[in-house]
Amino acid sequence: MKILITGAAGFAGSGIARFFKENSSGVTLYGMDNLSRRGSEFNLPLLKKLDCKFFHGDVRNKEDTDDLPQADWIIDCAANPSVLAGLDGGSLGLVNNNLTGTINLLEKCRKDHTGFVMLSTSRVYSINELIKVPLAETGDRFEVDEKGVFPAGFSSLGVTENFSTAAPISLYGSTKLASEILALEYHYTFGFPVRINRCGVIAGPGQFGKIDQGIFSFWIYNWIMNKPLSYIGFHGTGHQVRDLFSPDDLGALLVSQLNDPARKAPLIINAGGGLQSSMSLKELNHFCREHFGFEKEIQVNKTDRPFDIPYYVTDNTAAGKYWNWQPAQSKERLLNDILVWGLENKSLIESGF
Repeated sequence: MKILITGAAGFAGSGIARFFKENSSGVTLYGMDNLSRRGSEFNLPLLKKLDCKFFHGDVRNKEDTDDLPQADWIIDCAANPSVLAGLDGGSLGLVNNNLTGTINLLEKCRKDHTGFVMLSTSRVYSINELIKVPLAETGDRFEVDEKGVFPAGFSSLGVTENFSTAAPISLYGSTKLASEILALEYHYTFGFPVRINRCGVIAGPGQFGKIDQGIFSFWIYNWIMNKPLSYIGFHGTGHQVRDLFSPDDLGALLVSQLNDPARKAPLIINAGGGLQSSMSLKELNHFCREHFGFEKEIQVNKTDRPFDIPYYVTDNTAAGKYWNWQPAQSKERLLNDILVWGLENKSLIESGF
């Protein structure tokens, strides 16, 4: 099987490449990346070690995608992942990267009749509806209030694939949702296989602590570097909750999907850590305090920001039902792995590249 990974030098892309090489036989890997994201160049030796043929190119340029070798599947990991992207007036760059790039890849899939897997995001879900989830402050986190009225598409396990995607979802979320719709239309019109995985926070060792890579490595690395941290919004308590999962667990889902393209399963699946791998910001801070053995003052900013949400947990029921999938790595293991990697690479993180 020939697999082309775009965004291959990024955290998710390189992790997926490594997982396929270690867990699938007879796989030929191709990777493409424009290396615009600082730190991505550090993953090039890993791709070389994996015998992944690398192409320096940009999904926004049709000529670059047209020149890529034909593959059985394209896994699209190339995206600007920040919910704050475009707020500084750079929305055209966001659209070109996340939407125009998708169109170019879909056109290549059409011509080559190549399967397409899109890494989408939980950020396609409606912010207004997520804010309606009934919550209670319990201990150090928000918990779902079972006595409240749930929005459609929400369960006690979290957000399902049927949850509203109505605006507002952020400029970033809208580019991913538009890409999803285009991928589905190309699938139904031209017949090549498509799978869309709406991912929660992907976390693990090898991230560089940038906030757009998720709160978990960002928070731990700022403890390592003794930089200031803040609880922002939602009364400044740090009770807001997210779930996390590893690139290896995402890789296991992708292996199943690519090996069984005809399986009768929904084309859109939620992938995330689920309730058992969820954690509040305050709980994450407790983890750091316990491991570093000292107190750290956390600043408080009670001002809510437009795109922040108090609670997001992935309901993985459909992935378990149709793909027999659930995350294998615990949140404790992931956090420990992030901490160890951060300590071992402190000088690299401090350098800011």
